[in-house]
Amino acid sequence: MTRKLLQINPVVRLNTSTGRIMKEIGEIAIAAGWESYIAYSGARDGVPQHSSRLIPVGNKLDLAIHAVATRIFDAHGLVSRRATKQLIRRIREIDPDIVHIHNVHGYWLNYPLLCRYLQESGKPVIWTVHDCWLYTGHCYYYSAARCDKWSKGCGHCPQKRAFPASWVFDRSARNWRDKQRAFGSLPRLTIVPVSEWIRSEMSRSFLKDKQFQVIHNGIDLTVFRPEAAPGAQRPAGTVILGVATLWHEEKGVRDFIELAGKLRPDEQLILVGHMSEAQRAAFPSGVQLVERTENVAKLAELYAGATAFVNPTWQDNYPTVNLEAIACGTPVVTYRTGGSVEAVTEGTGFVVEQGDVEGLLARVRELSALDRQAVAARCRAHALEHFGKQERYQDYIRLYEDLAAR
Repeated sequence: MTRKLLQINPVVRLNTSTGRIMKEIGEIAIAAGWESYIAYSGARDGVPQHSSRLIPVGNKLDLAIHAVATRIFDAHGLVSRRATKQLIRRIREIDPDIVHIHNVHGYWLNYPLLCRYLQESGKPVIWTVHDCWLYTGHCYYYSAARCDKWSKGCGHCPQKRAFPASWVFDRSARNWRDKQRAFGSLPRLTIVPVSEWIRSEMSRSFLKDKQFQVIHNGIDLTVFRPEAAPGAQRPAGTVILGVATLWHEEKGVRDFIELAGKLRPDEQLILVGHMSEAQRAAFPSGVQLVERTENVAKLAELYAGATAFVNPTWQDNYPTVNLEAIACGTPVVTYRTGGSVEAVTEGTGFVVEQGDVEGLLARVRELSALDRQAVAARCRAHALEHFGKQERYQDYIRLYEDLAAR
């Protein structure tokens, strides 16, 4: 009998990390003989072609109502009952052997209702932890706010107005208890953190007694490689690169503004990602600001041409930009933040303390004095050994097979 996999996530677009990961896991599962299904928010536009069978859940009205309830009542994940019942009916019809959840947050599902069904069904559930929302009373990340209330029960949330923002009520203490009850009720739950850092954090959470297996994210090593710009030579001088989908405080935009003011004439800063006009105006002339690009070949070319990739993030889980840079032969200099340090080893970059902009620049200059070819070779060898997405997806297939056989 053919085994069936159901993945759950609000987005399936390939320009999102979770959308791309689900698509590629589904393809690997199909190649291994599984049927693959993906449930996603039907309110989202831009659905690509998939080998997996797609299941839209809910609509734009559901999303709007859920967003309003979040903004007023801090009730994220507690609305969308109709959409969730719709999904449960489809799960019953499909009867999957494995339910693999990526995210239930995103204004589309009622997690207590879904967990009640999964508890009653007794199905094996894998939950990949891409951020911290699973075990906090409100926020997606808490490092920049230096908050640890999640470890014992939330309340008086310092990030109430951070995404998913609540403009009126603070329900974080009750949300924390609701999540403890709902997620703790799943009898066959395996939690898959994508970094050792978040695994360590969750060992202090209300889910600490669950089964864990860390599976890092992987990347396409055929796209991200030192030869991404065929025939091109790395430019003379020092080229510092930073990449983000959206530049905001937690991604270190202010740190880059400070760093830009310290550069010598032979040092160039290139930043890729969307910025506000005010942010752009804060940078001195000479900084190259590149609007966010979906062209991965162009992005790989920028990685391969840089002397160093700098990631002054203040909160992060396991940023794939670090992996992409190293795979392109470019060492990484990052803050000691969350899982951002896990891809960086001796020979592939440096870690400095948060806020140490002088330290960032000093390490970049240290790297610029080294033999570029030797550094690129070390980085590439490390990437080939650790970052291949196919190997990471096979980790999931082995986990599916193991849980389905029990």
